[in-house]
Amino acid sequence: MSKLKGKIIVNPYKCPGQSVKQAEALKEQFIALGVEVEIVYDGYLHSGVSDSNLQLDLGKIDFVVFLDKDKYLVEIIERSGVRVFNPSKQIAVCDDKGQTCIALAGNGVKMPKTVFAPVCYVQSNPVREDLADRVESQLGYPVIIKSAYGSMGNGVFKADNRPQLLSVMEKLKTQPHIFQEYLGKKFGTDVRVIVLGGKAIACMLRKNQTDFRSNVGQGGKGTKIELSDPYYKEYIACAEKCAQILALDYCGVDLLVGEDDKPVVCEVNSNAFFEEISLVSGVNVAKAYAEYVIKQISK
Repeated sequence: MSKLKGKIIVNPYKCPGQSVKQAEALKEQFIALGVEVEIVYDGYLHSGVSDSNLQLDLGKIDFVVFLDKDKYLVEIIERSGVRVFNPSKQIAVCDDKGQTCIALAGNGVKMPKTVFAPVCYVQSNPVREDLADRVESQLGYPVIIKSAYGSMGNGVFKADNRPQLLSVMEKLKTQPHIFQEYLGKKFGTDVRVIVLGGKAIACMLRKNQTDFRSNVGQGGKGTKIELSDPYYKEYIACAEKCAQILALDYCGVDLLVGEDDKPVVCEVNSNAFFEEISLVSGVNVAKAYAEYVIKQISK
């Protein structure tokens, strides 16, 4: 059998950063497993349409690990016949927090009560007071407001009263966004589960002492959770169910603590960073991901 070849694609505008560190960690593991891998910044991949056909030259490769959210490029890669981890549809759904809610709804996983904001196309239009009324009556205060697009806790706000709510609504009015009930039983705390091939491989508790957002990028710190811990059994099962519903090869599922300590889905990230969880859990996530890709390609 000929040597497997692949590319790891990262966004050219976030370098250096966590995406590049993630790519380098994966590349190291692929090489150790005998796979030839190149890290590529997607700005250097010239894609387009010519003579009514999609154009993209990746060379002769077997797979792509896509550590970006460029929905156009990842779909073009798939159309060229190359296996992508994660696939384009899954990346697009997870990149949009509202779309993630819609995809998970009706599948038996608990999510916060959510109100979808109407799309405003004109910056000068005033915010909708009737929308603020509905958010207040259905969700109360505090309330969480999330831009549909964003990671590491960016674009996530908490409003404690109507003036703060209207201020955030003004800030986000021309962007897709959602409103969600605040689950404050454990301030600045959530459970992050890394799921690979539908099965949880690592888990940690994230806590932030100074911010309601538990993200490591906002100052949160992780501590190990054993996958066998009976208290977190439902959290693990919920994370795996989310990954299976969304048909993800790899993801990080963030779970909040709800009533009776039951898990509530906060977000699902198709390109979840694994540096912190690898350190605290002792699980070599990069190695497990590389092994998974090789197994899938070799079938």
